[in-house]
Amino acid sequence: MDRECVSLLPSVCEVLADSGRSLPDDTSLEKLVDWFTGLTEAGISLPEACPCLLEFISTVVRNTAADPGVLSFALRLTGLMAATQDGFKMLQEHSVLNQVFNLQHWQDAGLWEDPCLRIGWIQGLRSMLQHPKALSFFVQSDFIGPLLQLQTDTSLFVASAANQMLAHILLFFQPVSSAGCNGVAKKEEEEDRRTHVSITDSEDPALTLETSAEYTTVVTVMSEYLKESLVPPENTKLHQNLQILKLLALLLAQAGPPLRDELLQTVADSLQELVTAGCSQLTLPLMDVILAACSSGTDERVPDQRVAHLLSSMLNINKPADLMHAAAAFLRRGHHDAVHTARAVRILLLPLDIITGQTLLGTNTTADEHQLMAEQMKSKTSCISMTCVCLTNTPWITLLPSSVLSCPPQLIVTAVLSLLRICSGVSFSSSSGCSEVCRNVIGSGKVQKCALEALAALSSSPGAKEKVSEVFTALIQYLDNPGSDPTVLHKSYQVLVKWMSVCTDLSFITDQLRQDLVEVVRKRVCDMRWEVRDSTVEFLGHLAGVPVPPKSAKEEEEVCDVSDALLGSCTTPLLREALQDTESYVRASAVSALAKTLRHSWQQGAALTQEETEIVGRLLEILSQDTEGFPRRAVVQYFIAWFSAHASHSPPSLSSSASLLMQCVRSVLSQGSADLDWEVKVHTLELAELLLDKAFSGHRGYRNGSDVNRAPPHPYGVISEQTYTLHSHTGTHTEGVESDLAGVVEQGVVSALLSGLVDCDRPVALKACRLLITLRDTVCPLSLGALDATAAMATVSCELPGWGWGQEIRRILGMKESDRATEADTAAQRSFNGAFEGGDGVTVSVCETLRSLGLDERLDVLTQSSDHIHNSPLSLLQDILTASAAHTHPDTQQGQEVIVDCY
Repeated sequence: MDRECVSLLPSVCEVLADSGRSLPDDTSLEKLVDWFTGLTEAGISLPEACPCLLEFISTVVRNTAADPGVLSFALRLTGLMAATQDGFKMLQEHSVLNQVFNLQHWQDAGLWEDPCLRIGWIQGLRSMLQHPKALSFFVQSDFIGPLLQLQTDTSLFVASAANQMLAHILLFFQPVSSAGCNGVAKKEEEEDRRTHVSITDSEDPALTLETSAEYTTVVTVMSEYLKESLVPPENTKLHQNLQILKLLALLLAQAGPPLRDELLQTVADSLQELVTAGCSQLTLPLMDVILAACSSGTDERVPDQRVAHLLSSMLNINKPADLMHAAAAFLRRGHHDAVHTARAVRILLLPLDIITGQTLLGTNTTADEHQLMAEQMKSKTSCISMTCVCLTNTPWITLLPSSVLSCPPQLIVTAVLSLLRICSGVSFSSSSGCSEVCRNVIGSGKVQKCALEALAALSSSPGAKEKVSEVFTALIQYLDNPGSDPTVLHKSYQVLVKWMSVCTDLSFITDQLRQDLVEVVRKRVCDMRWEVRDSTVEFLGHLAGVPVPPKSAKEEEEVCDVSDALLGSCTTPLLREALQDTESYVRASAVSALAKTLRHSWQQGAALTQEETEIVGRLLEILSQDTEGFPRRAVVQYFIAWFSAHASHSPPSLSSSASLLMQCVRSVLSQGSADLDWEVKVHTLELAELLLDKAFSGHRGYRNGSDVNRAPPHPYGVISEQTYTLHSHTGTHTEGVESDLAGVVEQGVVSALLSGLVDCDRPVALKACRLLITLRDTVCPLSLGALDATAAMATVSCELPGWGWGQEIRRILGMKESDRATEADTAAQRSFNGAFEGGDGVTVSVCETLRSLGLDERLDVLTQSSDHIHNSPLSLLQDILTASAAHTHPDTQQGQEVIVDCY
């Protein structure tokens, strides 16, 4: 522990104990608790290391006029100090524990009504309860009653803390041999408990005979409390039942067999009474309790008789909406008890069966079961809600074993498609008696979106491939429907791409289907709503990224992706037109889609068409003239994708495409690095990084810029997701480096990096600095082996403009040069003297500039957060003292208060 902190702590305690000197920053107490907790976990005894804390606690608890926050802090601090048996013993000897946790004392002082104090009392006790002596103190002080009352406190924070505290007592002190469930879970929990105890105490945590009896008493009292509290909600407050069920679920999920069995035996009848009462608000919490009991047994597949009976009751509730939620909760927990799983499946499929008329439940559906659900679904709100629950769970259902399914998975896909047609008004169910139900879903955007999401997930279900043609047809109809909402259209596109990506063959696509899709895309790309145009353009890009199925690729070698197979040659002209869209999002999407569409031809090194050349010109216009940032970002990423595709060639392509690309690179770097949008500048640096990789990846010592992690990355830094394979070089270090360096200077890479280095946006400067360090370590390392190498590299120079970033770089170089005036580097001296002789632009040696910019120091600064200077416990203590002095100083003017550092 820092000596300076120890020396300041008595003064800080004095400030905190003085109720008239409250702190302006109420988070400082939380920071102190965090610090003391860390010290305790590190094995430091707080009473021994900080003896002033004992006096502080005694002083504060006697001062009933003290600030409630400080009193709460004292309670929590006491619990931390008593977390070890040695600390507990010391506090007992000083009579601190009885004084601090004396409930009557706080009630008589009128402070117990403050939730802040109640929270401190609970959390202090919980911190202390890490060893048997603390449990004895807790039981002998008769704290179990008050803690049970706090479990349903009017303050949700207090109730939650009490809830967690009760669970901690029962679970932490149960015999280690019975803790946990079985297998790995049991072993992990035992190890976790031992680790926790070893942090706070070196003694054997096993319960003594006396303490074991005390633990048994706690378990008995708790079980009876749970039993009596779990009563139908009309006889008590609903939130009490919710809290009790939450606690019970937590206990059953983690308890060992003895505790689990005792709890179940005690509360089973009460739980059954709650299930029978049919309170909708308790359906999911009840199911959580039952499933926790299932999962904590020795065999998930066979719940014991009590749990099985409760589960059966839950899956036979008379309220259809609650029944749906209970079945969904059961199914999502992944249990495989065949009887109950089959029941849950039937419940969840019933709404889809009723609306569509598909026989999803087979022939053994009871009339009462069907009629009860259909009657409930005549209410539009209930119908939509239950249908959405059904749809959300259909993908899970199709992946279950066939033994628990009431119909083939393909029939569920058919039913979802039928529902989509009903929603859009295209068709109507032919089943008798459900026309009123069908009307409730017609035009419902919520049901449509749920159905489309379900359809997307169903693409991976067994037998789905047999339904591809039917799905394709239904989706085109949806896209063509003039009444479709933009969000529905967007999801329709997504589903279409999803199903095409799992398709094994395109033979099902007829000429008529192709024509229908082309027509609907042409119509939607000109839609009045920009959201629809944007979704359509995005769809074209996503479709271009889907590869042709292997079987179809053999039959139609002329197509390179699904977009070609479905839309032919209309994609690029449509996207080119979208570059002129009035909405910036659409323009940006069009640029991105073009990059995906043209990627295959780039990778093959195909010659550019006249249309593609004109597109490049339009993109450069967007980069230089577009007033919105989204399209400009997309343009730089377009050139990154283009360059990456060509860089993957071995040897690099010499096609017209590659030639035009390299002509554009300098312009992109120049405009992108001067952009006002920081993301455009970061993407520009990614392009610069690609150029560095191309130039230097064959040279020994070169490392990708993202590998230069000399300090942790800044949280706001943008890190490229691209990865590259670098090759080692077997020749001399300087072989070809000079010409490669001259090449990247000519392309504008060095100018872009220097510009980024002094950029006001930290992510930009951070990335530029790392890339410059990579370049420096490659072309001018500190240990150059020969004078001729130094001389050769010194001949490569770059120009610094006399304004903007160039002026800033020149200022840095001048400062560095003045710092190095005593060094005998005459070549650099002449270079920098020449750099400041005036004129609009000056020429400097690249290598000497890289050496003189102080890049390593700059990187350290850029990777530090803004509070790095004052982020320490010492600073916190100093700030508390300073803030207190300023708060009480009579001459302090308004606005001059000292604010405690955030840490």
